[in-house]
Amino acid sequence: MTAEVTAPSLIPTLPGSTYVDEAVFRAEQERIFEQMWFCAIRSADLDKAGAWRTVQVGRESVLISRTRKGAIRAFYNICRHRGVKLCMEEQGEAARSFQCPYHAWTYDFEGKLIAAPNLTKMPDIDRDEYGLAKVHIREYLGYVWVCLAEEPPSFEEDVMGAIEERLGDVHAIDGYDVANLSLGRRIKYDVKANWKLIIENFMECYHCATIHPELTEVLPEFADGLAAQYFVGHGAEFGEDIKGFTVDGSEGLDVIPGVAEDQDRRYYAITIKPTVFVNLVPDHVIIHRMFPLAADRTIVECDWLYLPSVVESGKDVSASVELFHRVNQQDFDACERCQPAMGSRVYANGGVLVPSEHHIGAFHDWIQEKVGDTVPAH
Repeated sequence: MTAEVTAPSLIPTLPGSTYVDEAVFRAEQERIFEQMWFCAIRSADLDKAGAWRTVQVGRESVLISRTRKGAIRAFYNICRHRGVKLCMEEQGEAARSFQCPYHAWTYDFEGKLIAAPNLTKMPDIDRDEYGLAKVHIREYLGYVWVCLAEEPPSFEEDVMGAIEERLGDVHAIDGYDVANLSLGRRIKYDVKANWKLIIENFMECYHCATIHPELTEVLPEFADGLAAQYFVGHGAEFGEDIKGFTVDGSEGLDVIPGVAEDQDRRYYAITIKPTVFVNLVPDHVIIHRMFPLAADRTIVECDWLYLPSVVESGKDVSASVELFHRVNQQDFDACERCQPAMGSRVYANGGVLVPSEHHIGAFHDWIQEKVGDTVPAH
């Protein structure tokens, strides 16, 4: 009689050096952030012609702006003359053009070189060829996604495919009408931790009963340690006495009309690699965008989106914002507690995952495929 073979309870993690080594982080910048579709800004942030934002994508600064015809364009934030950064701030509004502060090379909103000192005396200069270097863009869910790769990967497979993989149907998100919601609150967090720790934390719920008392009160099944992302198409159900996705379980705001009956009173979490979290509840949507700046520092921008009528009427959104703001603070504090130990000799070979964290193991496999050759041997 053959003995039954069972899978081991504990699964090894990535080595600790993966979270602190500068060579690994440079490889992630080059092979992940600069090659994949990267969620940069919300389209509505560019509310008029000439409005612009700069974002850090891997090692590059990207300038995103709106043209006079209402289109959105993205460029490397670099003057083609001597390489000076065109826009030094995070956001602003240009009246007619972008002008380099060094030698006054000037570009229109389509990126074309339109003026420079003595330019008329250099008729051989091709004003399109020496225009700003363009970056690929897509608009989806009301956000501008950019890709620095010469040949971008499939947006449908990488971005929309992540939604389909999680919800079982890419169109299951359509009813939330995310692109047409309005920004009710935005909070920026400066997290002193590696971006992978933040992703791993978001993907699992083994920690929920320990550090998320408010969340497990609203979503009781989270106390069992199984994250909503564990099952395809599953949404965590609100507690029986919970009225809304709020910090105290009180009544929420106006429900998004397109939310299906089987999606009501449920929370869905989606991870879109490399740096986006999407959280769906009946009356609002929460989007996290991560900007990894160093091996031990990640900026996270979190948007709370509601029906336009909710925002325009000035309704109080604080109870719903406060719930996930606390979750964010609790999560980021945990990640910051982990970060210093990643360089410890005790953690050189990594730690372990329990069975409910197996999907983090899949994430680790993906990281190994991308940058495993740069991870120092122990």
